[in-house]
Amino acid sequence: MNNNFECRLCNEQSRLQKLNGADDREYYLCQSCNLISVDSRYFLSVDEERARYETHNNTIENEGYVNFLNRIIDPMLEFIEPGMRGVDYGCGPGPTLSQLVRRKGIDCDDYDPIFYPGQLRQQYDFVFCAETFEHFFYTEAEIEKLATLLVPDGFLGVMTEMWESVDQFKTWYYTRDSTHVSFYHRTTFDYMCRSFGFEKRYSDDTRVIVVQKI
Repeated sequence: MNNNFECRLCNEQSRLQKLNGADDREYYLCQSCNLISVDSRYFLSVDEERARYETHNNTIENEGYVNFLNRIIDPMLEFIEPGMRGVDYGCGPGPTLSQLVRRKGIDCDDYDPIFYPGQLRQQYDFVFCAETFEHFFYTEAEIEKLATLLVPDGFLGVMTEMWESVDQFKTWYYTRDSTHVSFYHRTTFDYMCRSFGFEKRYSDDTRVIVVQKI
């Protein structure tokens, strides 16, 4: 056990369980909030992350990718509408989700700390985080930032595959991506709602959750 490790979501130090994934990195399960985190010595540099992301074929011409993004767009459309403005937070090198949302007549900006690091607006009516949460190095700080970006009653849509059991985690393909460093159980999002002022509005309990700032 890394005696210096603490949960990067709830800061727990004593209730941690060391785990193995499908690769050779070291993981820690927080038994308070059920976040699983990679030891920080396995974090990639910005250049290494950029190189990995640039291998993705994530464009609006990729029908499979568009269908994948619709898994988060469709439930969010129950809560957002024209006249609102949002942001795709962590849009990657080929912004696609924002284009799909704008086709619905709803304004959506692009933001990515590596590829689109321009100035964010002070607040938004909604925020998309599609396949972004698993890349967070400092989970608590990132979620606090997202909460600050939302207006009161604003909506946060998250898509990240959720882990199911410790046994499943040991062979889980999601851990084979070296840019994935934070892994969430459905109960981790319950903790997030309690701690950061959100209320759950939708969840498929496997990959997609929509919460509202209260």
